[in-house]
Amino acid sequence: MREEFDRLYEMYHQTLFQYLFYMVRNREVAEELVQEVYIKVLHSYQSFEGKSSEKTWLYSVAKHVGIDWIRSQSRKKRKWVGKQFEWSEREFEIKDHALLPDEILVQKDELHQIYSVLKRCKEDQQQVIILRYIQALSISETADVLGWTQSKVKTTQHRAIKELKRYMNQIDSFNEVKEVGE
Repeated sequence: MREEFDRLYEMYHQTLFQYLFYMVRNREVAEELVQEVYIKVLHSYQSFEGKSSEKTWLYSVAKHVGIDWIRSQSRKKRKWVGKQFEWSEREFEIKDHALLPDEILVQKDELHQIYSVLKRCKEDQQQVIILRYIQALSISETADVLGWTQSKVKTTQHRAIKELKRYMNQIDSFNEVKEVGE
């Protein structure tokens, strides 16, 4: 069992962390949630029936852990009336150190815009975009993780991309007007 657990951890730890980071938008919380995912996996691995791949099973566990955390934060927010809960947004790290400084700034700005626009989409649209394009899951894997039909994934993906384009066009239009006014 230990070898199997170590294999799963090594194989999926980073991608599960990234997935949870996109859900909760906080590095420290995402790290804690990944640990919680693996605790759940450790306790329930014997009951894993193999009806889906290990990958989709792990993402499904991660999705539920992330949603539970978000709900708990929502309950805390409602409970503490008058106190403001702030999402901690971590700056994007550029891992390619060979880029020139101006290229890094452009890339960082583009990532920030996409990240900001993604937050404006509905939660189900965010999930599909993260799983399909950031985590590179197939449509069937995404459907398994979310517990949806493939058709629903395709429809939600189409609508999400349409919304992202619309929001990006709004930003581009705003920037054009801003440049003309300068």
